[in-house]
Amino acid sequence: MEQTFALISLGCAKNLVNSEQMLYLMDEAGFTLVSDPDGADLVIVNTCGFIEAAKTEAIDTILQMAELKKAGRLGGLIVTGCLAERYKDSILQELPEIDAVLGVGSFAAIVQAARGVLEGRQTRLFGSNSAPVEEIPRVLSTGPAWAYLRIAEGCDNFCAFCAIPYIRGRYRSRSMENILAEARDLAEHGVKELIVIAQDITRYGTDLYGKRSLAALCRELAKIDGVEWIRLHYLYPDQFDDELIEEIASNDKIVKYLDIPIQHINNTILKRMNRRGTGDEIRELFARLRRCIPGLVLRTSLIAGLPGEGEAEFEELCAFLREARIERVGVFPFSPEEGTPAAAMPRPSEEVAQQRAEQIMELQAPIMDAFCQSLVGRTLRVLCEGWDEESGRLSGRCYADSPEIDGQVLFTGSCDDGDMVDVLIQAAEDGILYGQEAEL
Repeated sequence: MEQTFALISLGCAKNLVNSEQMLYLMDEAGFTLVSDPDGADLVIVNTCGFIEAAKTEAIDTILQMAELKKAGRLGGLIVTGCLAERYKDSILQELPEIDAVLGVGSFAAIVQAARGVLEGRQTRLFGSNSAPVEEIPRVLSTGPAWAYLRIAEGCDNFCAFCAIPYIRGRYRSRSMENILAEARDLAEHGVKELIVIAQDITRYGTDLYGKRSLAALCRELAKIDGVEWIRLHYLYPDQFDDELIEEIASNDKIVKYLDIPIQHINNTILKRMNRRGTGDEIRELFARLRRCIPGLVLRTSLIAGLPGEGEAEFEELCAFLREARIERVGVFPFSPEEGTPAAAMPRPSEEVAQQRAEQIMELQAPIMDAFCQSLVGRTLRVLCEGWDEESGRLSGRCYADSPEIDGQVLFTGSCDDGDMVDVLIQAAEDGILYGQEAEL
């Protein structure tokens, strides 16, 4: 008898990779994936537990699945991922509707857990969250022409506001051989854009090879036939060196788009948050990157309302943004995470933190609009991602757009989903570029 399951993946791209690996393991074991949990034998909820909003979303999703189960419209409920890991000592007591719970070090046991649930057994598995990264194939859920390429797991930075090192464990690089083998397989299946991810990709290789090895990895990735874009996500500002900057500047396959989360610019706050480096060093790095890499698009993440942020510190951050004119900015109000040092520090109120986050986005809006307008009249390489029903045009992304967080290009043309095409940009509005395929 066919046994069906649905999978709900919450949170970040790194979590999505684990979800794709679980999809592979379940498929190999003979389970059939369905899109709707309603009527399925099982549902897997792969949770995020990073900040309060993510925890709330995860718990709400689990409770929705529990209601389906209570109504007899769902068989078993399996919870995996960061929320499970973070609250491993209490999650089954707090949410008794769960039939199986797996920590981040045990997601590879998903088939064992699924079979146990179907046989009426409750499973609770929590392997080491600092064990070597398991090399498990994936069923891609992105694309068809782009995919995340995870190169490391965990984090050793221990920023004062962040729970990730406690949840995901110590920093562990994958071997370059395994990464390149996966990248070749992705390219053979039509993937043209590799989005290189880890909690901190700039530290790649320090644990395995005794030195920073991201530049060397990028050189090897660029040699793979079929790979056209390499996009780098989550580079820490204190870990750049000459070799990496030169590789980014000279490697034509590395898109000139760097995601460098800085969180703040004030020296006192950076030190209190255990962020290495100073505000001046961040300023100097950004200026140097722009000098060395023509056309560079910078993305950063900021936290408004961090402990110690008064009006003067907030104004310093705003002044920096007006000066640096960063093309892509994401900002979050500070979320005090239990168990982290920052949670116990005096801080602005939630209301003030939210207001400051909104002020930053208002400040950023004209900066981002001006950048988009600067692209009008240029012909850009675009990765086509299919038909956009609402606009009645093809949709895609240029080098300046990472999937699901940045803008898009809407254009007329005759290309297929997954094609790389040249598009003449004719207009820009609200972060969206409009154009037509240059061959027409």
